[in-house]
Amino acid sequence: MTVRVVIADDHPVFRRGLRAALSDAAEVEVTAEVTDGVAAAAAASEGTVDVILMDLHMPGLSGIDATREIRRTAPGVAVLVLTMFDNDESLFTAMRAGARGYLVKGADRDEIVRAIVAVAAGEAVFGAGIAERALAYFAAAPAGGRAARPFPELTDREMEVLRLVADGLTTAGIARRLRLSEKTVRNHTSNVVAKLRVEDRAQAIVRARRAGLGRPDEPA
Repeated sequence: MTVRVVIADDHPVFRRGLRAALSDAAEVEVTAEVTDGVAAAAAASEGTVDVILMDLHMPGLSGIDATREIRRTAPGVAVLVLTMFDNDESLFTAMRAGARGYLVKGADRDEIVRAIVAVAAGEAVFGAGIAERALAYFAAAPAGGRAARPFPELTDREMEVLRLVADGLTTAGIARRLRLSEKTVRNHTSNVVAKLRVEDRAQAIVRARRAGLGRPDEPA
């Protein structure tokens, strides 16, 4: 059976090139191209697509948010991320959002076709170099069935800051503890708030304490 594919990417030259590359692959059929996450989520909900090839950074609704929406409204549609970003933050955020595969732009046509067919069949697929990091992430979960570290979208430094914020330290106290400037701590805190998609520092503390960080008996 042919796998029906929608390409979601805001770069027209890349879309056209990818469509042309896939045009002679008997296993797949590109049924549409869209330029943002809203259109990608809408295409998934129509029931005429099996796989969305999803760029992460697009105007309006991002590829990550579109993936979350697709997982909620059209769980039978597989999202295969195809992006230029080869970093742990993007990888783990996409995984948590519900992506079934992650490839970096530059993957050859055969690798993309194999990945499309695999995710359509319910498998998880990661490109060369990425698979090892994904496996290491899951292997990092402690014994006894506990989950891996919370908030993998945060960098190590941002996690340090979040832990100290959840412990009740002020910006000045965190700066002294980590030997950073207060401005740097504020920047890290702002990044944490943005990545956790909360409104402010207090909500970040609530999220952190629910995940087992900090002192749950103290007010946020």
